[in-house]
Order: sequence, then structure tokens, then C-alpha cells
Amino acid sequence: MLEIRNLSKIYPNGIHALDNFSLDVGVGESVAIIGGSGCGKSTLLRLLSGLETPSRGESRLDGRVLREPDAQLNMVFQEPRLLPWLTVADNIGFGLRHLPSAERRARIDNVLEAIGLANYGPRWVKELSGGQAQRVALARGLVTRPAVLLLDEPFSALDAMTRTELQDHLLGLWNSQQTTMLLVTHDIEEAAVMADRIIVMQPFPGRIFEEVRVDLPYPRDRTSGEVSDLKRHLSNLLTRSLSEGRKLNRA
Repeated sequence: MLEIRNLSKIYPNGIHALDNFSLDVGVGESVAIIGGSGCGKSTLLRLLSGLETPSRGESRLDGRVLREPDAQLNMVFQEPRLLPWLTVADNIGFGLRHLPSAERRARIDNVLEAIGLANYGPRWVKELSGGQAQRVALARGLVTRPAVLLLDEPFSALDAMTRTELQDHLLGLWNSQQTTMLLVTHDIEEAAVMADRIIVMQPFPGRIFEEVRVDLPYPRDRTSGEVSDLKRHLSNLLTRSLSEGRKLNRA
């Protein structure tokens, strides 16, 4: 499915953002990437999406080398990035203009209902709350039915209740569509409830510190002892990864 081999990024100013990152992600798998600032999480997604060019290494989707933006990979950013001069429906359907109008409308209506915004299609972006706007961004990412959905901290700007609600909505959509997800997040609980595997990153430069497989069934109870134990384990790994990263940076 998604194969990442020795991916590295050194910017022109000398910042070594990502070093020798390798990972295989299977069909329908949900993988979360966590780590402190400077560990290359967002850089990785930008490389995969074709928004940045790697300094070394490559990534492949179904054997095809990813060198530029690809229709089979969609990205959802921290901010909704909606077009204010278009309606909600037109924002969601922006990438469906090649489809017949009836099919385009059906897809838009289906995804609006799935995210809890049925009948919101005619509304303007300015009429939406922050949580509603981010739901529309998720719908836009999913409506084209991509093979891989890249998520760059999509819920970080939302309040805790809205964030939890949208996490559950996304899990429901992922379960029904079996879209492969690669989620970058600072939120340990978000990783614990949403991922089959969790990659803990080490900074300076960004590299894989540890991989954690999560064998808990979905949906996961955020208050359960198993999730609490997992969060504690991840917190300890993050502390160690940051400490070792600082040591390497000083060496």
C-alpha cells in the first residue's frame, strides 16, 4: 500500500527536519504519529502529499513513486482552509467536478449526513462554527474516496468536547470506508483512541524512536484502564524521546 523508504528532508537553511524515515502502512490501517516540536511530523505529511520534495529517499503508493500531489492522497490541515466564496456543498465537491452532477450531488449529500451536517450544503462558510468548518474540511478530504487520508493535527484548534465528537465521527467514517489514515497529532489520547499503530518520533532531526501496536478493539473507551495505561506508556516514551533528542543535538 503506502511504502516510505529512508525519507529525509534538509531545508536550504540547513535545518534537518526528517532523517531516514521508513514505514509501511497497510490498506485500511490507521497510524498515528506523535512527538514534540521539531520531530518532522508535519514535514513527513508534506513530503507524502507532494507539497515538499525529499532530500533523500522516496515514498510509493501501490508501487507508484510519489513525486507530486496525487489524487489518491488527500490532506486535512490544522485549519479548515475553506473557500469563503463557495457554499459548503461547493467546497466539499471542489474535487468532484469531473463527475456527472447527479453523482457529485449524491456524494456530497452522503458525506454531509455522515458528518452530522445534513442540509448544510447551501450555507456559506461564514455561517459555520469552528467545529462545523472542520467537519466540512474532513468531508472534503473523504468525498473523493482517497486511498490515503493524511491528517495534520486536524482537531488541535477545537475545544475538548468538539474534538472528541469529531474524532468519533472520523472513526465512524474510517470504519465504513476503510480509508487508510496517517494522523499527526500532539494529543496522546487522540492517538490512543484512533490508531492501530502509534509511531513515537524523536527530534533533532526527526526520526522514529519507537513503534507501539495497539490491540484494543474499536470504539475505545477513553476512561478505561487500558487506554489510561496506553497513554501513560506513550507519555513515558515521549519524555525519553525528547531527552535523547536533546542529548544528540548537544553532541
